[in-house]
Amino acid sequence: MSENASCDLPRASRTHQPDIRVSFEFFPPKTVAMEALLWESINRLAPLGPSFVSVTYGAGGSTRERTHSTVARLAKEGVVKPAAHLTCVAAARKEIDSIVQGYWDAGVRHIVALRGDPQEGVGTKYCAHPEGYESSCALVAGIKRIADFEVSVSAYPERHPESLSLEADLDFMRAKVDAGANRAITQFFFENEIYLRYRDRLQERGVDIPIVPGIMPMQNFKQTAGFARKAGASVPQWLADRFEGLDDDPQTRRLVAATVAAEQVLNLVDHGVRDFHFYTNNRADLVYAICHLLGLRPKLEQKAA
Repeated sequence: MSENASCDLPRASRTHQPDIRVSFEFFPPKTVAMEALLWESINRLAPLGPSFVSVTYGAGGSTRERTHSTVARLAKEGVVKPAAHLTCVAAARKEIDSIVQGYWDAGVRHIVALRGDPQEGVGTKYCAHPEGYESSCALVAGIKRIADFEVSVSAYPERHPESLSLEADLDFMRAKVDAGANRAITQFFFENEIYLRYRDRLQERGVDIPIVPGIMPMQNFKQTAGFARKAGASVPQWLADRFEGLDDDPQTRRLVAATVAAEQVLNLVDHGVRDFHFYTNNRADLVYAICHLLGLRPKLEQKAA
């Protein structure tokens, strides 16, 4: 072995990693079986000590009650800090304000404030409720008027599909910060240069809140690539090449997915990023494996060591 062999180790193999903070996103269950999977996933990932876990919210409030019950249970049990997604879609301000107050009363202190997708689906025109919040900026300001919530908002490194330009999108992010946003969580991306350029341009505009990269492990490449196209996120050819020929080989696909996501995160760590938000799809094993590669260990295991 050469004298400098340790310098040639893969990035994920180095023993002294900087502190990495993670958060996890789940969606509310639609069936009893899905509810069991959700809580199994939460219990699997909770020992890693996430900063928070967020629970999504369907268009037009289609999962509103399930989101509320899931988040309220998390707040009551106190194992992890919950964040509730909330949208402006198809609801009057009075109704949304009541939901916000209900979260505060249930012990929830963090809301992910989103405009939400159009009721007719991505790609159709968004129409605000005539008595509702017209934008995510207005929603953030409304939440802050009710109580001192921590408020996270969405960010789009490749611009929101409905934005006229990236410049307009950057200006809108600045407006969300001015309305009271404490953190931004990005749409997933696969080229780190896209995120780093976006972060730098926001900083030039005086946006000083954390811009947390959203990481999407490839549970299923074809499905994720299709969703990415609808969401305006690019899928590079090199990534497609990694998964080529694995459509009927889920075991190898998971191994490749874990490696790709860990490589992406570790490269961002090299650029000074420390906080990461994982879109889990309510499946914990792949995300747990990625976190292990990043050097995260269960808190109880760390205390016992």
